[in-house]
Amino acid sequence: MIYPRRRSVIMAAALAPLALALGVTLPGYWFAGLSLLIFLLVATAADGLAAVRARDLAVSCTGPRAPGVGDEIELGIHLSFAARAPSSAEAAIDSHPLLEPSGGYRCKIAIEGLEGVCALRFNARRRGIANIRHVWARWPGPLGLAWRQRRLVLDEQILITPDINPVRQKSAQLLHQQALHGLVAQMQIGEGAEFESLTEYRPGMDRRSIDWKQSARHTALLAKEYRTERNNNIVLAIDAGRAMSDPIAGIPRVDRAVSAGLLTAYVALKEGDRVSFFGFDSRPRLATNPVSGSQSFALLQQLAGQLDYSANETNYTLALSTLAARLQRRSLIVIFTDFPDTISAELMLRALGPLLSRHLILFISMRDEEMEDLAGAEPRDPAHVTRAVTAAALLRQRKLVLSRLRHLGAHVLETRYDETGPAIVESYFRMKRRSML
Repeated sequence: MIYPRRRSVIMAAALAPLALALGVTLPGYWFAGLSLLIFLLVATAADGLAAVRARDLAVSCTGPRAPGVGDEIELGIHLSFAARAPSSAEAAIDSHPLLEPSGGYRCKIAIEGLEGVCALRFNARRRGIANIRHVWARWPGPLGLAWRQRRLVLDEQILITPDINPVRQKSAQLLHQQALHGLVAQMQIGEGAEFESLTEYRPGMDRRSIDWKQSARHTALLAKEYRTERNNNIVLAIDAGRAMSDPIAGIPRVDRAVSAGLLTAYVALKEGDRVSFFGFDSRPRLATNPVSGSQSFALLQQLAGQLDYSANETNYTLALSTLAARLQRRSLIVIFTDFPDTISAELMLRALGPLLSRHLILFISMRDEEMEDLAGAEPRDPAHVTRAVTAAALLRQRKLVLSRLRHLGAHVLETRYDETGPAIVESYFRMKRRSML
């Protein structure tokens, strides 16, 4: 594609009044002014044709493949010419709602030899996959009157993963808090899951751990040592439907859930358990196989980043029945969801039945502080009273659903959005100590 540069347009705009004045003052030479404009047009076309051919250009893109939400991304555009190259060029890429440009979507490139590189900087606004499908490159002709432009297919994907800074900061603290329990308290009967060995009874040990038969046989007081069972199956089921896409403190609930799930996954992998993700809205969207080992955390982080936001209503029946069919062994299922009304809550309660009969369910509910503030606000006019009454009714319905979940046998955890991750980890350790997994 060839089109004029700014200087050609300015020159044409300057020649037009001159040609008009020449035609008015010297009517016999009216064609002279027109000839100037035609000459400029021909020179511009010839300059574009004399520029480097578009087929001699190759483009590539370099940049991070899995940045976190809020990170600054530097995307490098590399132009390479085959035979000859212009002195400079410009490049531009597609816009994307997940990427916020720091200096625009276009950059200038200085060509050295046959190659040139420029860098575009963006801020990752939200989690998801940013598809950069095309890049546009243009370069001037020898006279600088025309641009020659080419659009190239790039098809680059940037996976914006959840922010793992809370995982790094809190995981070490939570694991350290459990270190003492792992050394001492696991020897208590009912606190461990697997028999480890017999040891000589020492003061301070639980008397219920004494093995009286073995003590009588060896004429010494012996106690049983237990260790926590490993290789448990942990499933992090995250609802990405319409209700979970609503923001809480400026960040969508599903992002809060993913961050808390990643913290739980990191700790569980460190403890030797197997972790998998299951995402759903109107139908299952993400289902991973269980992975083990702390080296698998990067894979889980990338997979969690693929769980996109959705405007669809959540289909609990389809999602939970699909999850029940996938699980072949008893698992701890951590469900992150939010029910907007009592009808969807009733459907969710019915769909949980098959899972509760075989698996351990931990239901996560983030407190709606905005609704609590509306319900507790001092009424000043009829509109405030209406809002307060409506908010109080919704909170009562929410508490009723959570109470029914507890009666069905599910473990319910209702926390603030910023305390969800540590609270899940505490519940996870408590369940392991009580041999519930």
